[in-house]
Amino acid sequence: MKKSDFTASRRSFLAGTAGALMASAVLGPARAAAKSDTVTIINYGGSYQDATVKAVFEPFTKETGIKVENVPVPGLDKIKAMELTGNVEIDIFIGPGTWAASGSKQGFWEKLDLSMLDLKDLAIQPTNEDVTYEVVTMGIAWDPKKFGPGKHPSDFVEYFDLKKFPGRRCFRPVPDQTLEAALLADGVAPKDLYPLDLDRAFKSLNRIKSSIVWAQTVPQTIFLVQRGEVDFTYTSVNRIKATNDEGGGVPLAFSFDQNLIITDSLGILKGAPNKENAMKLIAYILRPEVQARLYDLLGLLPASTKAKALMSEAARKWLPDLSNPKNVTISSEYWANNFEKVNPRFLEWIQS
Repeated sequence: MKKSDFTASRRSFLAGTAGALMASAVLGPARAAAKSDTVTIINYGGSYQDATVKAVFEPFTKETGIKVENVPVPGLDKIKAMELTGNVEIDIFIGPGTWAASGSKQGFWEKLDLSMLDLKDLAIQPTNEDVTYEVVTMGIAWDPKKFGPGKHPSDFVEYFDLKKFPGRRCFRPVPDQTLEAALLADGVAPKDLYPLDLDRAFKSLNRIKSSIVWAQTVPQTIFLVQRGEVDFTYTSVNRIKATNDEGGGVPLAFSFDQNLIITDSLGILKGAPNKENAMKLIAYILRPEVQARLYDLLGLLPASTKAKALMSEAARKWLPDLSNPKNVTISSEYWANNFEKVNPRFLEWIQS
């Protein structure tokens, strides 16, 4: 079933960089001592971070007295460096389920206190080390004032069709999602996507490599389109929603014709200096009323089954059609087993 394209503005993912850098290069020298009244969490900047601060972190601080500090996404390689050096300055990881699964396999996360969560309310049950807190719709976006009906790509086959839709395309420099999009563009059926045919995926990407602009941050996937530096972008629906809100800049449009569906997870870094506060914040984020408050702003699908009914009708129009056969849910299991192997090849391909 196909949803019509929505005109709009504004989130996944994701940062990826080559090599394991020293943790001190990520966040500076280690704290002399952990503070009992703070908790540090990864965040993604832009409208996503603004929404989390307003709907979640400020109310949490008011209720508990615990101050929430946001830091930029370090990438799994830098998290690995922090773990190896014992210089852990981040308490909570938030990011794609693919990263959470890979990090779990590498031993990056603490065990969660599941007794603090309402497990019956969660649509996706947590593991012992990470919990899904939202479902993100990823897809193709553009400026509707520049590209009207029939003048923009709506699915991945069209996104890779430079003849029909010439122009610059935006991707994030991460293998998960990018390689799936490349295979869908090459005609692989969603049901046949995994395990990924890597040679075929890179061959497909080669067709548009000269037209790809790599966004180094998630907000750039929006700014580059709004400023006319790229023609089309691959981004999250919540980033597009935000461009349609007051103060969002140039309103952008988003296609629901074909989407990649990703889960975002929460986890606590092993050796986190504020582990107890981190667990309190995770439990708070998963409360139905907190989730509804957040996703009214973001237009994403909450993990809490009770939260969806509390969301406004205006926010629910941004939710994906999970029955659409063209959609693909990204496999966290595949990336848990393959991220470390595939990522270096992907980064090398970008630089070649």
